[in-house]
Formats: sequence, C-alpha cells, structure tokens
Amino acid sequence: YVCSTWGNNHFKTFDGDVYQFPGLCEYNFVSDCREAYKEFSVHIQRALNSNGHPEIQYILMKIKDIMVYLKPNLVVVDGRIVKTPYYTSGVLIESNEIYTKIYAKLGMVLMWNQQDALMVELDNKFNNHTCGLCGDYNGIQIYNEFIKGDASYNSITYGNMQKISKPNSKCEDPDETQALPSCNEHRDECQRLLTSPAFSDCRLRLNLEMYIQACMQDKCACKGKDDSFCLCSTISEYSRQCSHAGGRPGEWRTQSFC
Repeated sequence: YVCSTWGNNHFKTFDGDVYQFPGLCEYNFVSDCREAYKEFSVHIQRALNSNGHPEIQYILMKIKDIMVYLKPNLVVVDGRIVKTPYYTSGVLIESNEIYTKIYAKLGMVLMWNQQDALMVELDNKFNNHTCGLCGDYNGIQIYNEFIKGDASYNSITYGNMQKISKPNSKCEDPDETQALPSCNEHRDECQRLLTSPAFSDCRLRLNLEMYIQACMQDKCACKGKDDSFCLCSTISEYSRQCSHAGGRPGEWRTQSFC
C-alpha cells in the first residue's frame, strides 16, 4: 500500500483518501505511532520555488536509530554526507538524477523525485499503526483522519494537526476556512488527458475520478498559466501509480507536452 504527495499540495493516504493541504511548515508525513517503540518516521517540508510552485525542500527520516536527511542531490546519514548507493544496517539508499529511493528492511520503500512527488510504500504489518498526513492505514477511508469520534475535520485542519512544532521556526498555518474552488471548467481537458490511449492499461487499476479532480484543482490554481507544473504533475503521478499497480502506461510525454 502506498501513500503519496505530489504537485499542487495533493495527498493520497494509505486508505485512499485524496485531499489538498497547502502547508509550508515541517509535517509528519508518516510515522509508526505505536506507544512503546516507533520503528520509523518521515517528516517533510515544502517551500514555494521561484515559479511559485510548491516543492519538497527536504525529507527527514528516522529508521530505527538511523537519521537520514534528504535534499535534492544530497543524502546525509547521521550527520555525514554520503555517496549513493549507500548501505547501513538494513537501509539501502540509491539515487540518480531523477529519483532518490530508500529501501528499509523493516518494511518500507520511499521514492522521491527530488521535486514535488514523494511516495512511501509500507508493509501491512503497520496496518492501524501509522499517523501523519498519510493517515492511520486502517483500510477504511475517512475514519480516524477526517472523522474521529463525533468530530469531523476538513483537510486543512487535519493537515495543521500534523505539524512538527519547532521552537524557533516561524511558519503560518493555512487558513482552515478557505474552501476549494469547484474548477469544473477544466473537467473536459483533464478527463481527455487522463483517458488518452497511453493510459488504457491504467483505467481499471486506479480511481480515475480522483486524478481528474486533482488535475482540475491544478489548472485552477495556475489561473490559466500553461506551465508544465500545472498540467504534468498530476498526470505524472497517475502514470507512477499505474506502474505501481502493475499497469504499463504508454509514452504520454511528447516534445511539446511535459
């Protein structure tokens, strides 16, 4: 099972909820939340790049007693910069120009495109034991993330609850009252892009509507600017998730597109 974040602040929990959360603080992306001994944690911090698009600035991981700090083209383990591939007690770190991948023997794979997109796959022994932006991995959507007991939370409240409080950092919580625009005028284009012949092997493997909605939000947020981030990030994610689900996406990038 996979939890991911990509593009314009989209998140997909292990249980399959998709939501947007635009926070720029450091957050718990996914951690083992058992009381006694936590096997791992993954924190992320986003920032806006020079084009005003959110990108993951760094990832901070703890795997048992090993600390790993990732930035684009930089891997630091327990305070030392290391060359990849790097192996230490049950953790393998690989990287190339595009992806950084970490395999942990305890049952986790992490994959980051060194920009906006991060995917974490966890062994099902962690069912019901996780917390963070990825949710509790109990196999049930909404419950314990957006509905807890009698309380219900919107995605921004939920996201703000995952903030890692650091005494000296100044970062604003996103406003919990802002509603997302409907963006319906972009539906046809997004549907056309995501149902192109290149993705015919993906349609039965993934929930298409979820990605159409994310693509519509991207188009809205970019207010008509046609840069590749607005169009390509959700389509790239759809393609990655399709491969991950055993599908074979065709060649969808062209000279003029993405």
